[in-house]
Amino acid sequence: MYKFAHLADCHLGAQKYTELKKLEIKAFRECINKCIREKVDFIIIAGDLFHSNLPDMSIVKQTVGILKEVTDKGIPVYINYGSHDFSPNETSIIDVIIESGLLKKLFNPYVVEDNNGEEKLKLKFVTDKKTGAKLTGISGRKMGMDDTYYNLLDKKSLEEEEEEDSFKIFVFHAAIKNLLPDFLSKMDGIDIKKLPKRFDYYAGGHIHKHICETHIEDYGVITYPGPPFAGYPRDLEMSAKGETRGFYIIEFDEEVQSINFCEEKNFHELDLVKYKFLSFKADHKNSHQLYDEILEGIKQIDVKDKIVILKVKGELSGGKTSEINFHEIKRILNDSGAVHVSINHHGLVSKEFIKIRVKGETTAEIEENVLLETISNIEVNQKELSAKEGAQLAINLLKTLRKSPKPNEKKSDYKNRILIESLDVLDLESS
Repeated sequence: MYKFAHLADCHLGAQKYTELKKLEIKAFRECINKCIREKVDFIIIAGDLFHSNLPDMSIVKQTVGILKEVTDKGIPVYINYGSHDFSPNETSIIDVIIESGLLKKLFNPYVVEDNNGEEKLKLKFVTDKKTGAKLTGISGRKMGMDDTYYNLLDKKSLEEEEEEDSFKIFVFHAAIKNLLPDFLSKMDGIDIKKLPKRFDYYAGGHIHKHICETHIEDYGVITYPGPPFAGYPRDLEMSAKGETRGFYIIEFDEEVQSINFCEEKNFHELDLVKYKFLSFKADHKNSHQLYDEILEGIKQIDVKDKIVILKVKGELSGGKTSEINFHEIKRILNDSGAVHVSINHHGLVSKEFIKIRVKGETTAEIEENVLLETISNIEVNQKELSAKEGAQLAINLLKTLRKSPKPNEKKSDYKNRILIESLDVLDLESS
C-alpha cells in the first residue's frame, strides 16, 4: 500500500495583512508536516502554489525552506503551473525552484502531426521511482487559455498507455463545468470529455472548494482539495460559513477499484484558526438605525482569536452609507481580540443616491460587470452590440486576443491565427 498527498491552490503571497500572511504560510507548512508524519511516498501540487508568477522573495524563501525539509526526507514533490503561476514569457518562480531540484515538473508537452496533417499535443509520463505510479497532466493558464492545450491533446495515446499494476494520475488546473458549484457558475471551465479517460485519479486544482467525484463513467475519481487557507476574500467568507480547508492523502495499491478515495478520512482538515461570520441587512432601516444595530450586535459576540467576516447589504430607507462608521466597527472588533476583521459593505446602497458599483473578485468577473454597466449607457442601433449581447461579444473578443502562441508556433502564424479567430468572433470575413 502506497500513499500520496494532493494539494492545490495554496496561493502563497496572496495576503497583504501580516496576520493573514502568517496563517497563509502556516497552512502550507502544516500540510507538508502532515505529509512527513504520514510518510507519504510523494506529493502532488495541482497548481497555484504561489499567487503570482514572481512573488515576494520573503514568501519564496520560506516556501523553499519548507520544500527542502520534505525533499530531504526523500519525498518528491510533483507540480504543474496554475493560472497564477503561469508566465507568458515561460519564466516563473516555479521554474527556478524546479531547477533547484525541490520540485518536479509534470507538464512537458511536444507537438506532432497526425496522419491527417493536424497538430496534436503529446504528453510524457513521469514514473515515480518508489511506487511505479505514472503521472502526467496539463498546466493552468490565465483566462481559460489552457483550452488550447485540451483541444490539441492526443488523448488516445494517454488512454492506451497501460501497464500491469500501474497507477495512473492526471494532474490538471482547470474547472470542470460538470462539477462547478453554484457560486462559481460563471467561471470558465472545460467539459469533462476533454480530459483523457481511464486514469485512476484526477488531481485537480482551480476550484476553491474541496470536491470528490466518483460517478462519471470512464473516469476515475476526480478531486479538488481547494485552498489550504485562502486566495481571495471570498475564500475567507466561505470558511467563516463552514467550508473546511485542507488537502487529500490517498492510499493505493494494485487493487485500485476496491478503494474508496472519497472517504472522509482521506481529506485532512486544517484547524488553523476559528472564524465568525456576521451579517446585517438594511431592510427598512435608515443609516443611524442600521449603525446602532451593528454596534449592539458586535458587542454581544465573542470574537477573541477569531477571523471576523462582517457583511452588510441592502438599501437604506434614509441617510447615507458614509454615515455608518465602519472604521469604528472594525476598531471595536479588533479591541475585542479578533485576529483579523474583514468588512464587506459593497452591497449596501442609499435610497437617495444609488452609486454604480463594479463588483467582482476575479479579473473575469470585474471585466464582465464593467462591460455590462458601461454598455447600458451607450446607444447602438445593432441589437448584437447592445446589452448582454454586446458585453458577451466583447468578452469573447478579449479571450481571443489574450490567447498565447501554441507550442512551437511561429510568430507570423500566431498573429494570423489570432486575426482569423477575432474576425470569426465578430462574424466578419477577412479581405
